[in-house]
Formats: sequence, C-alpha cells, structure tokens
Amino acid sequence: MNTSQEVPVVILNGFLGSGKTTLFRSLLSQSQTKDIPICAIVNDMSELDVDGELIGTTSVVEEDSSIMESISSCVLSSKQGIKRLDQAIQKLLINQNPALIIIETSGSCHPMPLVEYFQKQNQVKLSGLFVLIDSLMLSHDFNYGERLIPRMQQNLKEGKRDIVNLMVEQILFCSHLILTKADRIDQNRLPDIATYVQQINPLASTHSVEFGRLTIESLFELEGYDYYKVAQLVDELKPILESEETTDRPYNITSRVINDDRPFHPQRLWDTCHQYLDKRIYRSKGFFWLASRDKHSLLWQQAAGGISLELIGLWRAGIIEDVNNGLLEIEIQHLKELVAKEPGRFGDRHCDLTVIGDKTQVNQFTDKLMSCFLTDEEIEHWNAGHQFDDPWPKNIVSIKN
Repeated sequence: MNTSQEVPVVILNGFLGSGKTTLFRSLLSQSQTKDIPICAIVNDMSELDVDGELIGTTSVVEEDSSIMESISSCVLSSKQGIKRLDQAIQKLLINQNPALIIIETSGSCHPMPLVEYFQKQNQVKLSGLFVLIDSLMLSHDFNYGERLIPRMQQNLKEGKRDIVNLMVEQILFCSHLILTKADRIDQNRLPDIATYVQQINPLASTHSVEFGRLTIESLFELEGYDYYKVAQLVDELKPILESEETTDRPYNITSRVINDDRPFHPQRLWDTCHQYLDKRIYRSKGFFWLASRDKHSLLWQQAAGGISLELIGLWRAGIIEDVNNGLLEIEIQHLKELVAKEPGRFGDRHCDLTVIGDKTQVNQFTDKLMSCFLTDEEIEHWNAGHQFDDPWPKNIVSIKN
C-alpha cells in the first residue's frame, strides 16, 4: 500500500518489439504473488489493442479488470494521448488505491510529452522512465549499436526525423536502460551494445534483462525522475515536438489491421515472411491460426527480422471437434452454444493481426500476408481432410503468466 501522498509511476518506454509487454506481464504476475496492489495503463497505436489483450489475460487483471486502463488508436505522446492518459490516471486514483502505477507506451511514443505531463502533477510522481532496448535489433540493424550515433548525426545534418531520432531521444530521456533479448546475440558483443548506448545517455543506469526478469520490489527503490537533467533537452526539442504531438502516428509510421476468419496456409505464410519481411516492418503482432494446427490459438510476435509463434490456448471449435476432448456432454453442449454465436465460418477461430512499419512498406507486406489465407478451393480440400505442409517450428512456446 502506498503511504506517501503521491502514487509512484513507472513508464516502460522503448521502440516497437523491444519486450515491454513481456516485462509488464512479469511485473503484474509478481504483484499478484506478492500481494502488491498496482494499476496498469497500456497504450497501443493500433485500433487492434493486442498488448492490452495480452496484459488483460494475466490472472491479476482477469480477477479484477478495473485495475487496468487501455488506450488504443493513438500514440500516448500525442495531444489526444496525453488527454486520455490523464483521464485514465484520474479514474484509477478514484476507483483504486494502488501502491504503484505502471504504464506501457506504444513503441512510437516519444517520452518528452510524458515527462512534461508528470512534472506538473501532484497526485502521482514519476519515479522511473525505463527505455527497453532490443539487443537483437541493434545487432542486426546498427552493428551492435555502433551505427546508431552516426545515423543520428546524418539525420541532423539533413534535417531529417525518423525512427533513429525516436530511439535516440527515448534513450536521452530515460532514467534506466534495459537491454532485452541479450540471450539471442553473441554474449561477447553485449558489452559493445552497452557501451554505444551509454554514450548517448551516460547518466542512466544500464541493466540486461532476459524474459522480463526484473523484480517488482526494485521499482519501489527508485529515487524519482530527475527533471533537471533533461531541462536543456526539453528546451531544444520542444519546438520540434510541438509539431509532432498533434500527430497520432508520427515518424512516417503507419499501421494496418487484418481481420479474417480463415486460417493461414502454413507454407505460403512461411515463404511470404522469408521473402517480403524486412527491417521497414518494425512490428507485427496478433492472434491467428494455421490450417495445419486448427485446434491452437496462436500469438504472432514479429519484431525486426524475428518472428515467434506462441500458444495462448485452444479454440472452442477445436475442442468440440476433438473426439478425445474428455468433456462431459453438458460441457460440450455449452461450448457448442458459445461457438454458435460466433460470426465466422469456423466457429470462434479467427485472425486479428496488426502490421506497423514505414508507410512505404506496410501496405505491400500486409497485402502479401492476406494472400496467405486459404482460398475457397483450399478450404474445400481442408474440409475434406487434406493435410498442408507445415515448415514452422513444432516446439511452440506457451505463454505463462
């Protein structure tokens, strides 16, 4: 329970796919295990609020959904986003008594408007602004971070603002640097990443975190955000950011949503990802199913060049079709009644994906993904029992809260 007048707030900031949701889910699970009352605010720039749904499936939020507020369809650092953030905080303070509020921003969120917002507050206190850095992405796209500062310098020379500016400025404003996915790169190169990133903000503490392993107790040991350290930075960037804060999708970043009830053709999806996915697709995520795994509800997680499939559950329709489901007749009948209310052709099975990236690439990649759904003819073959080749890894990770 918070004993001070101001409720501490920790912000999880960082570019798309850096691991914010994984860390957030871990912290929420710890809060339940250790009986620490916290509240959550989740921001997703897409109208398909995937991160909000994932946070919502943690057991602590499932038990009490009122501890979480979800802000989608805009970036939190925009004028609309700040307004909705204030409304969310006021609602949580009125209805809850949190010891801590944790905010997960969208990957395209600039930290400066959030810093300015919290500097004016007297009911909540910004105790830490964490920026999560994707070690794998830095190794692939910036030679372990070596090219990040030169790319930023080139942008300044050309008067250009893109995702490099955003990543560098996220680092400049942070109080803590969290290097994620360190287990997926050469361990001998991790110090190189830390060195290059620390050159941007030598005042921030740096930590390497794998699989969201950060203790929730450490968040209560933070001394508070030092606004003085970024005062000059705010003055320099304010004229530039004032033009961006009215934009819900800045830095030439756009998103498209795919909604379909059909399954993906596993081989065609595999081929499309290998042929058309490049670094201009910053993030794609959502829920889907494969024709070869029609019982499994899968989570699609792509950041930079890496894709992971995670098992999040079983489709009700798949359970009903399984002759060895082990359910009582009354349970099967209840599932059938639920599935009958679904609008899709395949019961509750569906695909909901969001693709986020550079405007020049998002439409092309999204269109290619949509061509991977089964055609009507293939659906007929599938209904007749046809088995599709499936090159995707057989060992799919199951999400655990």
